[in-house]
Parts: sequence; structure tokens; C-alpha cells
Amino acid sequence: MELKWLILGIAVLMYVLVIAFQDKKVWFTSGAAVLVVILGVILPGKVFQLPLSVMFESDFVNHIYALKHSVLEIINWNVILIYLGSMTIAALFLYSNVPARIADSIINSSKNTGLAIVLILAMTGIISIFVENVATVLVMAPIALALCKKLKMNPTYFMIGLAVMSNLEGTATLVGDPPSMIFAAYANYNFNDFFVHAGKLSIFFIIQAGLLVGCVYFYCFFAKVGKEKVMVEKTTVISWVPFILLLTMIFGLAAVSFIPVELPFLSGLFVLALGIIGALWFRFSQKKTGKEVWELIKGLDWETIFFLLGIFIVVGAIQEIGLLEDFALLLAKICGGSKLLAFIIILAVSVIISGFVDNVPYIIAMLPVAGSMAVTMGIDKELLMFALLVGSCLGGNLTPFGASANVVSMGIVKKEGYPMKFSGWLKVAVPFTILTTGVAALVLWMLWA
Repeated sequence: MELKWLILGIAVLMYVLVIAFQDKKVWFTSGAAVLVVILGVILPGKVFQLPLSVMFESDFVNHIYALKHSVLEIINWNVILIYLGSMTIAALFLYSNVPARIADSIINSSKNTGLAIVLILAMTGIISIFVENVATVLVMAPIALALCKKLKMNPTYFMIGLAVMSNLEGTATLVGDPPSMIFAAYANYNFNDFFVHAGKLSIFFIIQAGLLVGCVYFYCFFAKVGKEKVMVEKTTVISWVPFILLLTMIFGLAAVSFIPVELPFLSGLFVLALGIIGALWFRFSQKKTGKEVWELIKGLDWETIFFLLGIFIVVGAIQEIGLLEDFALLLAKICGGSKLLAFIIILAVSVIISGFVDNVPYIIAMLPVAGSMAVTMGIDKELLMFALLVGSCLGGNLTPFGASANVVSMGIVKKEGYPMKFSGWLKVAVPFTILTTGVAALVLWMLWA
């Protein structure tokens, strides 16, 4: 029993330090993971579960198995490989200027400026379905700023729109954002399951309900901009090859989903292979130097990758030692068998916590809780797990520091001479979060309750 509380203490301390010192979060998650692995190796079978096949072997065999289990099995390497490969493709997609060209075409073909802004925000969301949220904001920001300069308009609210729309749609597919990849790994979802699962519409369509109400909200918000039409010069596309790689990744993952035999790391290796092909194209076809290729690779979000590695190990230990099951039983007892109350609690708590805390460690910790809670209460697991995913991802829009894309957008407008006030963020983001989360939750309840 003492060991269980020691592991919980390590995890709680890690979370507190991560919240307090965001810029050093990788150090704290890595340190906690190393400590947990050491405990698991020293005390095999106490922290990480041992299978019967090795339980009665020598102590040396048990120590080796505990080390192998913590590094090779607790860490979800399929998620890591998908994230690494998709980040590489996304970086090349942004380099190609294809997103900027599409946005320019939208502006030129729109009847008025207000509609153009909404369509750019919608496009930001669509790109974020397949490209990491921060990268999406970075590629769309120059387009938004250029349009605001032409209109002599404060870009603050436009930039808030870019951030919240990218966070919203990043939830929609397996490759959109780390929480979706983590959910897929836990729930054993393939790429197609995000669209239809068990004969029902899945998370993609639930999020699109939020997108529609979000677009209506922003159209009303920016209607005062005026009816004038603005023309911009079209950006020159460097190459369409990264766009082809992106489409290949999307359709390839869909095709992999139909393979009847489950092969370990197949999705991850496929996406990583496409990323390597893209890097080779960048080096040789684009005649880039080795240093330029290295800069591209070095610029990927390595911090999140190492952050995930540490979180996987710590939360894996919490799960295997039985703490998450205890928490699930406690929540189920509080809900008293009420499906609606359980749904509301998971959704509301996720929104509030994710408004202030990184949603990656939260969702890794809470997915097994939501799943166990559903089993204990005898209800469909998807109802609570989808509520967790929707709440934790959309809740990040609540505050200016609830998601990395929010922080980036704040930095951009500050650099442009428009420092963003906390109250200014809340003015736009709180109604957006309430509306999008409420509509998505209603659709989720109608489909899966």
C-alpha cells in the first residue's frame, strides 16, 4: 500500500512542478519517469505487472523484464512515430506555401471582408485537422496580419480566432493533435474509427458540429468589419510535393485501417517513412544543404515528444499499480449510477482543468479512469471517453495559456504592437468555448447516450 502512495506522490509532485514551471516541464516528467523505472526495476512486479511466464523466473530475469516492459511496452511508440512523421510532413507543407496560396484564393473570391475572415478561420481549422496546432497558427498568422493592415484593423481578435479554431479541429482526426493520438492508442481506434465507429458517427462529426457553430459565432463577431471586398496578391507555390505527401498520409492511414491483421507500429512506421521521404525530397530535390535539413528537423516539436515519453511511463505506472481504477470507482460512486451526471462531470471537469493545465498529461491519466468508470456503471465507454476528449481539447480555448497555440498567438500580436489583455481573450474565447463545447456535447449525447 505504501508503494502505491509513493508512486502517487511522485506523479502529484511532477504535475505541480510542470504547472509551476512550464518552460522546464520536460525535465520534471523525465526525472519522474526515471525514478519510476528505477523503482519498477528494483521491485519487479510491485510497480509494473509481471506476466505469469516470468513471475517465477530468477530475480535477474524479473529485473530485465521490468526494464523492458517500462521502456518498450508502457511507452506507446506508435503515437510517438506518428507524431514525429506527421510533424515533418506538416513542416514541409508549410514550407511549400500551399496553405498561404489557398488562403489568398479564399480572400479574393469572398464577397466581403467579414466572410473572408470567417472562411480563413474555417480554413485554419481544416488545416489543423492534419497539421499541429502551433504550426497552423504560424502559417496563417501572416495572412491574417496582412488582411488586418489593409483594413486598418486591430488583429487581436482575429489572432484569437486562429488559435481557438486550430485547437477545436485538432481533435477531429487521429493525426490532428497528440490527445487524439493518445485516445486512439488507448481505445484501439484506427484512422477510420474517428469518422464512423460501431455503426455510429464518431468524434470527427461531433467536432464538426462545434466548427459550424464556431463559424456562425465569428461571422456575427466580425460582421461589423464591413461589406468591402479586399484583393491580395496570390502567394507563389514552391512545390506541391508536400501536399501530395499529406494526402498520401491521410489516405494511407485510412487504408491501413482496413488491414485485418494488426501489425505493431504499422501506422507509425508508415507515417515516419513518409516523413523521411519528405526530408530526402527537401534535401535533394530542393537542393538544400545538410545544415538546412538539420534546421528543419531540429525545429520540430521535440519538447512534446520527450514530454510524452515521460508522461507515458509515469501514468503507466499509476495505472498498473491500481490507482486509476481506485479513482474510477470513487467517481462512479459519486455519480450514483447516473449516466447524465457522469457525462457532465467528465466534460465540465475536463474543460475547467484544460483551461489551465496542459491537456496531454491530463488525458493520458484520465482515459483509463473514464473507461473504467463506464465499465463500472455499465454504460458505453465511448460516451465518457469522447466527453473527456471534447472537454480536454476544447477547454484549452478558455484562457490565453490553456494551449500552446494560444500562447503563440499572444506573442505574435504583442510583437505587432497590440499586447493582448487577459480580459480581451476572455471576451472572445469564453463564449466560443461555451458554444462549441455545448453543441459538440449535445451531438455526442444524442449519438452515444
